[in-house]
Amino acid sequence: VVMTLADSFQSAVRAIAANKLRSVLTMLGVVIGVGSVIAMIGIGEGTKQKSLENIRVMGTDMITVMPDWRRGGQSGGVGSGMALKPEDVEDLRKLPTVKLISGAVRSNDRAKFGSRSHQTSILGVEPIMAVIRNATKLHSGAWFTEADDALMERKAVLGYLVYDELFKGENAIGATIKIKGQNFEVIGVVDYKGGSGFMNPDDQIYIPLKTAQQRLMGKTNLDMISVQAISTDLMPIAQTQIEDTLAIKRRSAAGENLFRVFNQGEMIQQIQTQTQLLGFLLAGIASVSLLVGGIGIMNIMLVSVTERTREIGLRKAIGAKREGILTQFLLESVVMCVLGGAIGIVLGWLATRVVAKSLQVPPVVNTTAIVMAFGFSVLVGLFFGLYPALRASRLQPIEALRYE
Repeated sequence: VVMTLADSFQSAVRAIAANKLRSVLTMLGVVIGVGSVIAMIGIGEGTKQKSLENIRVMGTDMITVMPDWRRGGQSGGVGSGMALKPEDVEDLRKLPTVKLISGAVRSNDRAKFGSRSHQTSILGVEPIMAVIRNATKLHSGAWFTEADDALMERKAVLGYLVYDELFKGENAIGATIKIKGQNFEVIGVVDYKGGSGFMNPDDQIYIPLKTAQQRLMGKTNLDMISVQAISTDLMPIAQTQIEDTLAIKRRSAAGENLFRVFNQGEMIQQIQTQTQLLGFLLAGIASVSLLVGGIGIMNIMLVSVTERTREIGLRKAIGAKREGILTQFLLESVVMCVLGGAIGIVLGWLATRVVAKSLQVPPVVNTTAIVMAFGFSVLVGLFFGLYPALRASRLQPIEALRYE
């Protein structure tokens, strides 16, 4: 009797259907493995996209300079005059690779409007910071001017989250909010940027630099300096020039720089590298489930061969070829892995959406991950099903018919 591939497939499906519970439990390892690979890679990719977006909303050509308190220490940095100073801004402004620059001071305070209040970051900046931080697009109103800064006007531009918390979507322009008991007139609201975490651009209030230094915070030094390079390509050169310029005045007795320079482009590269490594690690861990599932399939297929020894002997006695027996048992293994892989894809997609929503990151269903996980599940079926199938095809008809 010569069995076609279609006959072998039908026979394999019937054998799987005959032991439904056992087949489902056998496929479970593959389902979990495929689903885990897809979910892990999808969530990792979503986290990467969210992190990159948080950096891009601030501008990809921005360089940030901050005092390095790890080396200078709070008292050593301020007391010894090693903190960033307004003259540092003027020194850096002369560099050929610097397009725009602004010093800034920062504090965490509670802003109040009527009965509503919100804890947020207060940033004292020069008006040009709107361009450097990619915050020129306004929901309403306008930015304060250089004249407002020079006159130390109490004017404020709200990040969208602060505006939403204090005004609940109502008009804010012209309203008066209180910061540290002082009245500030709201003159603008920055459009929603979709940031999150530390230094979220939506969760900030911008006020004139001199107002912040002399009227609100009492700071003469700067907490940070933000620089926009002439172009993204010149970022590394600009960073080197900034470091060299500041190192002349801002270096400790031990020769260590008392400042840190952050390059947005470098941060993007670091995030991409780290999330890629994390994705490989998570996919590797999830792939262990596939291997465990494959071992389970081999175990069940060996049991199946033992249970059907007389059937195999009978089929061989009436003329079944060795290749037909091999194909049938191999197909049983592959079909279980394919079904498990298909179910795993659906569950992995659902898990990605659910977990991504809870983590507030975009759900990324990676097509490459789906193809790789599904292909791997088929290979698992072939690899772990081959030995039981070979064992079945090698049974001698007489020995098989005698088996009890």
